[in-house]
Amino acid sequence: MTAVEDRPPETATGATSSGLYTYDLAPTKKQGRRWGAYNVFTLWANDVHSLGNYAFAIGLFALGLNIWGILAAFALASVLLFLLLTLSGFMGYKTGVPFPVMSRIAFGIRGAKIPAAVRGIVAIAWFGIQTYLASAVLSALLIAMFPGLKSLDSNSVLGQSTLGWITFLVLWAVQLLVVSYGMQMIRRYMAFAAPTTLITMCALAVWMFVRADGSVSLSVDDPLTGGAMWLQILQAAALWVVIYGTFVLNFCDFTRSAKSRGSIVRGNVIGIPLNMLFFAVIVVVLSGAQFKLDGHVITSPTDIVRTIPNMFLLATASLALIALTVAVNLLANFVAPIYALIDLFPRRLNFRRAGVVSAVTGLAILPWNLYNSPIVVNYFLGGLGALLGPLFGVIMADYWLLRKAQVNVPDLYSDEPHGEYQYRHGFNPRAVAAFVPSAAIAVVVALVPFFHDAAGFSWFVGAVLAAVLYALIADRSVPLRDVDGEAIAVAAE
Repeated sequence: MTAVEDRPPETATGATSSGLYTYDLAPTKKQGRRWGAYNVFTLWANDVHSLGNYAFAIGLFALGLNIWGILAAFALASVLLFLLLTLSGFMGYKTGVPFPVMSRIAFGIRGAKIPAAVRGIVAIAWFGIQTYLASAVLSALLIAMFPGLKSLDSNSVLGQSTLGWITFLVLWAVQLLVVSYGMQMIRRYMAFAAPTTLITMCALAVWMFVRADGSVSLSVDDPLTGGAMWLQILQAAALWVVIYGTFVLNFCDFTRSAKSRGSIVRGNVIGIPLNMLFFAVIVVVLSGAQFKLDGHVITSPTDIVRTIPNMFLLATASLALIALTVAVNLLANFVAPIYALIDLFPRRLNFRRAGVVSAVTGLAILPWNLYNSPIVVNYFLGGLGALLGPLFGVIMADYWLLRKAQVNVPDLYSDEPHGEYQYRHGFNPRAVAAFVPSAAIAVVVALVPFFHDAAGFSWFVGAVLAAVLYALIADRSVPLRDVDGEAIAVAAE
């Protein structure tokens, strides 16, 4: 795999630009794509069951939602996500291009660097944070197995103990090694991690259910009722979609290797509605059983794992949680910045080199300090996250409403003045005009305390505003052409 081909290929519409076309950014050939329904399912089997998601869902029980309210919230969220992710996934299958190139359709060949950069920055920060969370589980396991290591966990070097540094760097290196072998290795790792995750979490729930004598508490002592309950259900469903605001943008990074639209639909059906309801059942069993046992609400499955009396089972469960967190990180937080970096520096970076840059950046920001700072997490990452909705709105409105899924794939790699996605000097001013005010409103709703009750809906507010604005001001006078990218495509991984 090389950073760029020796000479960009010629197409019927002209030569591709070496600043826009590389092996990694090129469309994939439809013949030979390997991602079937099971591979799509493993995306969600890993990502849905992440530690962060469990902490979020268990938090709903602590906030006063009863188990039926939690199930209702996830049922609603799963329907919304299935629709959004299927639309996004179809785009990747049809064009075969990664997200930074997909963004060129709406924002222009140069303007597409805006959404790619936003998505990449969010992902790099969370890559470091998720690696830190996994390393904390590994550190706790090592101390439980070898108590003498506790002395290495009492000092602080740049905010992290010696043991913390060791476990972080080990997991950091493992992820970098997996990514260095490309998307094919990521696909294989997910196929291994998904069943391991599901079996482990199911076994943990069964164990807790048995400990609680076969029943669970339906709610905390003072549950929400009436309007407050329904508002919390709607907010929980909206926030669950927001959590996947990153994935609905760059799902095409994975579905560009999908065998068919049917494989995307089948994988999404099993992986989203069915898997999310399975996830919700595990959440209500874990939280309800623990509350019945001692009247306390856990904050994460790791709280339960630490109480496992058998060292072998404790080690097995901890390693499964670590494998899960690594899988989630690879999917949600490593692939996106790699493609973004390749798009920003196409002549210097390929998939492997971009992976190294992304990983080093995720280490250099000292993510444990970010995670332990509510201001950084809530305002910086929260503000950036609020920008993802408006980006999604513009891209979806352009592709589905304006173009009716007609894309001239070769012109996505052409900087010829007459190119279809040249717009004005490579930027689509109408897309930017729809994005900027919508993004400003979404950030205000997300961060200003006055809008606290509506903050959970900021992604939707931004997405709908941007889509409506773009639909109103988009240029409909330009003729549209539907040209596939087979002439410049490369083999799918």
